[in-house]
Amino acid sequence: MITQRFVQQSARRICLQKPTSFTCHRFPIAPIANAYKPLTQSRPSTLSSAPAETVPETTTHSILAAQRLNRPVSPHLTIYQPQIPWVLSGLNRITGSALSGGFYIFGFAYLVAPYLGLHIESTALAEAFGSLPAVVRGGLKFVVAVPFSFHCINGVRHLVWDSGREFANKQVVRSGWAVVGLTAVSSLGLAIYGT
Repeated sequence: MITQRFVQQSARRICLQKPTSFTCHRFPIAPIANAYKPLTQSRPSTLSSAPAETVPETTTHSILAAQRLNRPVSPHLTIYQPQIPWVLSGLNRITGSALSGGFYIFGFAYLVAPYLGLHIESTALAEAFGSLPAVVRGGLKFVVAVPFSFHCINGVRHLVWDSGREFANKQVVRSGWAVVGLTAVSSLGLAIYGT
């Protein structure tokens, strides 16, 4: 229907521009001409017949910026009670971005390190990590394990959804809390293992 309306309006515009066109016999010209007259407003001058004052462009930008400050802001996130599905959806995107960004940064640093004289090869990193106290090693392992395990477990949850199962509201909430619990347990296990 949108395409039909677009074609009809285009044909009417062509008839206005070229009234002798072969398509104009299908569309009456008078209603078309009235419909497409340019809309102009005229106001009687109350003060004088002098032309309007021009305002510099920098002033117009400052006026526009001041008007934008007075506009109301949509309350989007502040009016909704946090729910496990959208919180985990946001965390899944954040952890995915953090993990991929971390891989890219480390990969780039690993490639550039020999040229800058940095020592970030595997043996140097293992020696540096091994020299840390056990509590610090466990904490660092936990901080690294949380996004890995969360993103992995939540990815399995999304694969289940892709198969068309577990879409009811109660099932989504239950699987969300299961992801949170499994993330905590697996992150603690990975942090404690080998410390």
